[in-house]
Amino acid sequence: MHKKQPRFYYKGNQLKQLRAFCAVAKSGKMTDAAEELYLSQPAISLQVRALERELDTVLFERHGPRINLTREGQELYEMARPLIESLETLNARFNRRMKGDLDSGEVVIAAGESTIIYLLPRLVQHFRKRYPNIHVQLKNVTGRDGLAMIRDDEVDFAIGSMLDVPSDIDYQPIYSYEPALILPLGHDLADKDDVKIEDISPYGLILPPRRLTTWRMVDRVFQQHQVPFNVTLEVGGWEVIKRYVELDFGVSIVTGICLRDDDKLVAKNMSAYFPKRSYGTVMRRGKFLSPQAKAFLEVTEESSIPDSPWRVGESER
Repeated sequence: MHKKQPRFYYKGNQLKQLRAFCAVAKSGKMTDAAEELYLSQPAISLQVRALERELDTVLFERHGPRINLTREGQELYEMARPLIESLETLNARFNRRMKGDLDSGEVVIAAGESTIIYLLPRLVQHFRKRYPNIHVQLKNVTGRDGLAMIRDDEVDFAIGSMLDVPSDIDYQPIYSYEPALILPLGHDLADKDDVKIEDISPYGLILPPRRLTTWRMVDRVFQQHQVPFNVTLEVGGWEVIKRYVELDFGVSIVTGICLRDDDKLVAKNMSAYFPKRSYGTVMRRGKFLSPQAKAFLEVTEESSIPDSPWRVGESER
């Protein structure tokens, strides 16, 4: 004797069947239910019969054009109606709730020190004006740590600069800044109008640690031009680097985002050799963003490039 096989239900189909059943139960006519659901009358009839087979019961008594619920049908209607009505209003309720959440909640952003110092203050200011009740948390991280936090969903997204983008990461550049050679006042190259990459070679460079994007970018450009260079000091943070250049410990290649009017430095535009540095949003591909995170990204895209004393095409400060 064959063992009876268990019955498997397809929930998507059963929801359609219940929707058709409730429409018929409510109107009392197949034709009215078909019109309400924008289906043909045979399609409605098939859905109801399929549901009756699944439940192994009779749900309607048919008397000509009018059909009435059986006792079992009435029981099912009372159970299914709240579910179907809830599904019908799901989209509207979800949208209302998501929009309402913009009056509270939190957005967590990873960023490097330079982004936190030079770029994010203005963006956070704009965001806070628009959404004063959303808490903003900034996590100061290096590139590798930031990627790890993105992959582990410890942050909503990161804002920063990337040269090499992993396949599982989505990087959307938003702002860009010119590269600059910074020199101490009175340096031999300070009065030179057109500084070439070969001119930099004899002087020691002060760069961020080699694990960071700037060091790798500088190394790549010098190698492409087959020009040797010498790094005399590795130190983190644009402000620290600028301070050591001011003290004549060496020269450096920086991004225009960090230059200020009160810097005691000479800056030369090096866009003929080094690429512009883009800053943008970094997130895991396929990441589901909260309404708060989406709102911050909208502000980021709408905001103009933060003020910088380094202008495109300017060769010297």
